[in-house]
Amino acid sequence: MAMIGTKPRGRKRWAVASIVVAAVLFWVATSNPMYELTSPFELSWHVALRKAYSIGAFALVGFTTDKALGPSARPVLRAVFIGALYSAAIEITQAFQGSDEGLTWNAIDVTCGAFGGWLGAMFGHMTGSHRKP
Repeated sequence: MAMIGTKPRGRKRWAVASIVVAAVLFWVATSNPMYELTSPFELSWHVALRKAYSIGAFALVGFTTDKALGPSARPVLRAVFIGALYSAAIEITQAFQGSDEGLTWNAIDVTCGAFGGWLGAMFGHMTGSHRKP
């Protein structure tokens, strides 16, 4: 049986990588000490720095998740949805931890997640991760 994209065994490895990457980055995003370390408030542009980090992190999650899931009829939609959902989970966890960012910043963060997820999936497609064997 011919498959398009990564072989099933390879997708299992990508699934493990995706879970590990997502778990580590989730911890980083919800850890106050890591937040302070990666974007110190002393920097006047710490918010922009944090948003750039988040887009890169969501791109990594999007890339590994796209590789794990394999081909899709709608890879862009799937990548945007996964990035937004992952980001929303982080925002909800941060809210339970006492974050008072507000809905506007939450929406901006979820948009960064969607964009990063899309970037990661598109990078995977541009590098040929879903070619026929």
